[in-house]
Amino acid sequence: MQKYLSFIIVLLLLTSCVKKTDDVELEKVSFSKLVDFEKDNMTGAYKAFRKSCEAIALKTGEFIDDSAIKINRKDYMAVCAKSLGVAPKKFGEFIKNHFTPYLVTFNGSAEGKFTAYYEAELNASYVKDDKYRYPIYAKPYDLVEVNLKDFDKSLPDKKILGRVDSGKLVPYYTRKEIYEKGLNAPVILWADSYVDLYIMQIQGSAVAKLPNGQKTRISYAENNGHEFKGIGSILLSKKVIPSGQASMGNIKKWLKQNFDKAKEHMNENERYIFHRLGNEDGPMGALGVGLTSGRSLAVDQKFIPLGAMLWLETSKPDNKKLNKLVVAQDIGGAIKGAVRGDYFWGSGGDDILEKAGKMNSKGQYYILIPNHSEK
Repeated sequence: MQKYLSFIIVLLLLTSCVKKTDDVELEKVSFSKLVDFEKDNMTGAYKAFRKSCEAIALKTGEFIDDSAIKINRKDYMAVCAKSLGVAPKKFGEFIKNHFTPYLVTFNGSAEGKFTAYYEAELNASYVKDDKYRYPIYAKPYDLVEVNLKDFDKSLPDKKILGRVDSGKLVPYYTRKEIYEKGLNAPVILWADSYVDLYIMQIQGSAVAKLPNGQKTRISYAENNGHEFKGIGSILLSKKVIPSGQASMGNIKKWLKQNFDKAKEHMNENERYIFHRLGNEDGPMGALGVGLTSGRSLAVDQKFIPLGAMLWLETSKPDNKKLNKLVVAQDIGGAIKGAVRGDYFWGSGGDDILEKAGKMNSKGQYYILIPNHSEK
């Protein structure tokens, strides 16, 4: 077999059809090449994998037709069925018996960038008052979704979000317009800090601490269709924060201490996120399952199919090794490229934010493909 398999892949993680492309290459390797594979406790990875199996079985997962690697639902479910009787601690052995690892390279390089995200915490109430005055909006009544391909097969298969004004589809309101004028939309909760709300929108979800001490999860519902612009890059371009101090913890601190100035900078990110109340055991990812701390990875699904297992080799902000099995269960606006990932650190307050916000590491990963798909 060739050392490298280059492709545009009309296949899924679980089929055998391989086609070539100039961008992505897979190099078949043995499990002995995966650093620390035998040391990884697979219990959490097995949990994440089973969630993906359930999502695909219920058809809640979305798979992009033009992604480099696609997942054939029927074949994927066959692998899921084989894993049912496996003890979580034996999951590594199961993988070695049923999968083959391939090093993913993009434009000739196996090295990519790996960042991290987390599920934030904020204070919120069901009732608006002088303290809790910032609305957390659900999906607006007037938000319209269209797909160009539905109207003309020659057009791109692309989702567009907007609203109807005088019989025409126009872009939806920007962050600044929403902040200044409000929306005709349900309010699920009221937050006590716009900065915390803003950071929740960057992360996509949060745990809300209510006045009575109880907690509830706030999950992603939709966005306003505008491009995302990172607050870190905005503040750096304005020279508000030195480049060596642009961690998420420092950014959050500056935004709160300089809120009047910060509003202008935050509004440069025109994307606005709408939410819903959730009861999942983790923040909802793009696959349609609750994310698993330390085991879920956001990827670019143009290349990596949601549900795929990946062996990740990178490092934490303190330079300690981060080698473990993860599952592609989410996406992100800044996650672009075949070797690019956003590691889900977990849920928590400023301590988790500080760890996740500082991660910006080089690394690589291997995609695990079922053995029968090689035939």
